Amino acid sequence: MSLKDNVSPEEWQARVDLAACFRLIDFYDMSDLTGTHASARVPGEPDYFLLNRSGEFFDEVTASSLVKVHMDGATEAGDEVNPAGYTIHSAVLSGREDVNCVVHTHTRAGVAVSAMKCGVLPISQHSMQYFERTSFHDYEGVAIRLDEREALQRDLGDNPVMILRNHGLLTVGAEISEAFQAIIRLETTCRIQVDAMAGGELTYIDEEVCRSTSQMMKQRGNYVGARSWPGHLRRLDRLDPSYKN
Repeated sequence: MSLKDNVSPEEWQARVDLAACFRLIDFYDMSDLTGTHASARVPGEPDYFLLNRSGEFFDEVTASSLVKVHMDGATEAGDEVNPAGYTIHSAVLSGREDVNCVVHTHTRAGVAVSAMKCGVLPISQHSMQYFERTSFHDYEGVAIRLDEREALQRDLGDNPVMILRNHGLLTVGAEISEAFQAIIRLETTCRIQVDAMAGGELTYIDEEVCRSTSQMMKQRGNYVGARSWPGHLRRLDRLDPSYKN
């Protein structure tokens, strides 16, 4: 009997969507070998979440390979997960009832911006999405200490994205499509900033324009993410539909 037959239809769908998220992160060149992670809360079981298995590349993740983890760290099948992944994702999911998916990356551009004291600069339309809605968390070493969870929760607050200083990027969403859209948007913002800063004097967007544009984007909610998600899945189905296994 397959795993699909042993879990609820809702959990299976979450597994398929999260596996798709991993494949898409890899496709858009945002993976870091096996060093980063994404999670999704198990529908109907708020104390459990799905996380990638330790040592698995993002283009290998499938619906069945995802590990079901309790907030206390126990895994149902005894599978090993990344300790830092457990710390970060359990912190966010236990601290934010409105969040059902968390994505964390270590991209070249994301880490570069995370090392900049200026943070995310208002120099592109992409950067408007999270103007005044971006959190920052200072680097405390590899995130394997459980006592760092309180600081992660406090620093994230109610925001949808967080820059982990000298470390990388983190996004959250009520839906997997929302967290994925956020990481795409934040990553593109960082790539634009790194490229622009190498080219000379920058042109900054007026603060009031930043604020009004950000508010307009916020009011749209997950419109772009939800609208784009079926297209992302069609792309994966053309490339390699094994994420559904």
